Amino acid sequence: MTGLRTGYTTGACAAAAAKAAATLLCRGTAPAEVSITLPDGSCPSFTLVYHRRIGPGCEAAVRKDAGDDPDVTDKACVVATVEFVDGDEILFSAGEGVGTVTKPGLSVPPGEPAINPAPRQMIRNAVREITDRAVRVTISVPGGRELAARTFNPRLGVVGGISIIGTTGHVRPFSSSALQDALKCSLDVAAANGVRTPVLVPGNIGERAARQNFHLGPDDVIQLSNQWGFMLEQTAQRGFTRFMVVGHPGKLAKLTEGHWDTHSSQSPSAVPIVARLAEATLSHRLLESATVEGVFESLSASEQHALADALAAKVRSAIRDRLGAKCEIAVVLINLTGNILGLDGDVTPWK
Repeated sequence: MTGLRTGYTTGACAAAAAKAAATLLCRGTAPAEVSITLPDGSCPSFTLVYHRRIGPGCEAAVRKDAGDDPDVTDKACVVATVEFVDGDEILFSAGEGVGTVTKPGLSVPPGEPAINPAPRQMIRNAVREITDRAVRVTISVPGGRELAARTFNPRLGVVGGISIIGTTGHVRPFSSSALQDALKCSLDVAAANGVRTPVLVPGNIGERAARQNFHLGPDDVIQLSNQWGFMLEQTAQRGFTRFMVVGHPGKLAKLTEGHWDTHSSQSPSAVPIVARLAEATLSHRLLESATVEGVFESLSASEQHALADALAAKVRSAIRDRLGAKCEIAVVLINLTGNILGLDGDVTPWK
């Protein structure tokens, strides 16, 4: 990671924009750059895209720079509108492209704008450098509704746009922390909405297969990408005592050899793992294949079922070993069309 450029979160950008808008509102002018103090004590400067009066208030915009991190909100414009209100507090509103929370389990309650607690505090601190009066701060991100479709927000019950996030104000390149934070939120939302037996899947293929083959509620399925080790432990820590894993053997076979981050850059191909198990289970050599799907397609239906059951048992055993047998687990392996290849464990609760 040496030499990669760090960036700033939407929360930091919102705080800088809010400070600039408050400056214009209170002093009649605003500088071309504003600095804010982040939680770690650093004081970065942000160049304004614009600042202007608008109706009874003022607004300013900062363009997000995520550094070298492939963030979906990189280069998005974060706009803050500040206006005086009665009282003595700083109020928050969601403008264009900023979502509203609709489900319990997140760090802000349903009905509130999706501006997380740490960014709210950064905004308060920045505005209070300028004025002690009560103000309403409205944060907008033009195009944020479209950007949100590429995030976890729709699954978390955040509608209408992105969330304003970031606990430190900094974006560290290629860090998995933002993804892990979103994944933890998905478990919290599920728990808050009454889910007791979640279904863990890698992504869309696994979710479609789970819903195709089992009777599931809207919040039962948790997509966890490649973060298997992290999310299995988070699931157990949150008191879920029973869960089901549904996925393609090309991902899940990696767990049997201790590869808990299944991204191709972090783990080897699953083909040799599946091929070795196939030869041990079926007692004959296989035709060479470049993919796990190809391994299964080279087998008869009965051989596919035998191999998948054996592999599901090994996946289940690996998960139980990692979690210390604290949970009741079922593992279901599916092919790319969503049909069940084999399984291990009791799937009755999801039937």
